[in-house]
Amino acid sequence: MAKLELQELTGITVEDLMIESEKVAHVQLNNPLEHALLVLVKSGYSVIPVLDHMYRLKGMISKTAILNEVLGMERFEMEKLSELKVSGTMLTDVPVLKKSDTFLTALKAVVNQAFLCVLDDEGYFEGILTRRAILKKMNRYLHEQVHYHPTADKTNV
Repeated sequence: MAKLELQELTGITVEDLMIESEKVAHVQLNNPLEHALLVLVKSGYSVIPVLDHMYRLKGMISKTAILNEVLGMERFEMEKLSELKVSGTMLTDVPVLKKSDTFLTALKAVVNQAFLCVLDDEGYFEGILTRRAILKKMNRYLHEQVHYHPTADKTNV
C-alpha cells in the first residue's frame, strides 16, 4: 500500500500545486524602481517576477537589489527610484519550472528557493510554485503514512 501511495505523490505535477499568474504580484521591465518597491512593500514579498509586455519572464526583482541600487556613500539616494528602471536592477539568471515537471523535480528545485516561476514552452509566465505548497503536500503525505501504518514511529513526523 505504501508503494502505491508513493506513486500517487510522485504522479503530482507542478501544475497541480502552482499559484496561477493572475494571483501573483509582478512588475514589468520598464517600470521605475519606485513602482517595483511599492509593489514589493504592499504585497509583503521580498522578491517578485519581472515580465515583459507579452508576459514572458525576464527576471526577478528584490527589495535588497533596489535598496543596493539607491545606496549612496552617505545616505540612500531615494530620488533615483523614479529615474532607474527595473530592467537595470533585476536578476536575470533565475531557475524555472514547467507545469509538466514532476513533484520530485519541484522538490529538488525549491530546496534553495522560496518559490520558482512556472513557464510554458515559449517562456510565458504561468504562475509560481512555492516551497510552502511542496512542504504542505509532503507533510500531508507523511501524516497519511503514519495514520495508515500505526506501528510507525509517530514522534519523528
